[in-house]
Amino acid sequence: MQTEPTSSLVGEEYEVEVGPVAHGGHCIARNEEGRVLFVRHTLPGEKVVARVTDGEESSRFLRADAVRIIEASKDRVEAPCPFAGPGRCGGCDWQHAKPGAQRRLKGEVIAEQLQRLAGLTPEEAGWDGTVMPAEGDKLPAGEVPAWRTRVQYTVDDQGRAGLRKHRSHEVEPIDHCMIAAPGVTELGIEKREWPQLASVEAIAATGSSDRQVVLTPKPGGRLPLVELDQPVSVLRVEEHDGGVHRVHGRPFVRERADGRTYRVGMGGFWQVHPQAADTLLKAVMQGLMPRKGDTALDLYCGVGLFAGAIAERVGEQGAVLGIESSKRACEDARHNLKELPRVRIEHGKVEAALPRTGITETDLIVLDPPRAGAGKQTVKHLSALGARRIAYVACDPAALARDLAYFREGGYKVRVLRAFDLFPMTHHVECVAILEPVAKGA
Repeated sequence: MQTEPTSSLVGEEYEVEVGPVAHGGHCIARNEEGRVLFVRHTLPGEKVVARVTDGEESSRFLRADAVRIIEASKDRVEAPCPFAGPGRCGGCDWQHAKPGAQRRLKGEVIAEQLQRLAGLTPEEAGWDGTVMPAEGDKLPAGEVPAWRTRVQYTVDDQGRAGLRKHRSHEVEPIDHCMIAAPGVTELGIEKREWPQLASVEAIAATGSSDRQVVLTPKPGGRLPLVELDQPVSVLRVEEHDGGVHRVHGRPFVRERADGRTYRVGMGGFWQVHPQAADTLLKAVMQGLMPRKGDTALDLYCGVGLFAGAIAERVGEQGAVLGIESSKRACEDARHNLKELPRVRIEHGKVEAALPRTGITETDLIVLDPPRAGAGKQTVKHLSALGARRIAYVACDPAALARDLAYFREGGYKVRVLRAFDLFPMTHHVECVAILEPVAKGA
């Protein structure tokens, strides 16, 4: 049975009045027919001409860019980055908004997700509605904090390094990324050509002078000779097994948080803002308030950031179990915490590894799941362990809200929620929610 061909609306333009911000770096508008448009490069309250970038006659909604501003918001500034704007680099969402306005928009998104997915008002979530800037990011409008310590460049067919355009595989060649940390910029990735490569990842550790470049060749491509202006380790992503292998230099970088050095191997995960690890760690420790002799779980534990901090606070009579799905990260965590004998690191996915441990109760839990969240079954399991406090670190407010609703079903309420703007110029935001059991009879 043949289906009727659909008519693309890409390129169509509509004059619209822009409504509220939506999760994902765009705002909601409706055209004269009442159809919903998700419009980037605009701000609430503006009147703009929106050009459709994705959508058909049969689509439930359309995606669009604001290509002409008719009535501007007072929060609008000229985008400082020459590569930002409709059809350009997709790395930043809010270059055109004042820093304070960016944080307000992120706060509105968090509030909307909490209400829609968890049925919680900010007051019920113990949140004052503010999104706090990271230390050092309190800059005036028009200035951009250089915060990103890990940047993934895509290489185009001419061997030029750049960043992908929004929702596209097309590359925007650049000569400088304004949000890249100084240590990344100093590597000069954008200044040279990268023949036969698909991507180049640049890493500049904030806890040391370690610099690392991870090269991903195109299928069948050869590794180019890498000559940079400063000492740098070079790793290669292998086509045949997808693994990361050392070419020369250290296979890891050293990061610092809470007075401790952490080894992060082979391009592994670490928070990209230089202040993020300490900021989140402080919020988690203030919320959990570990006591001597406590037992604790650190789920999705990475290289052991939270496990190490908790272990030092619970002392020799306490115990910490970390669970992490990345084998390499588990090896790093065991290395990083080897002088803390009461810490054990288990390799595996949380939903499978946690039941295998046989643990039926614990005092404290911290979880820092991936963007999709922990999910209903994992939250149900955690709720049954009777923890005194649970700290949930979230990089996605929608996933956080869904999981908070599951925790409520399991008998937990949010005691306090804090939000941090650890990704300036983008729509991303980090939250820390502290949960505790609902009092019996409440």
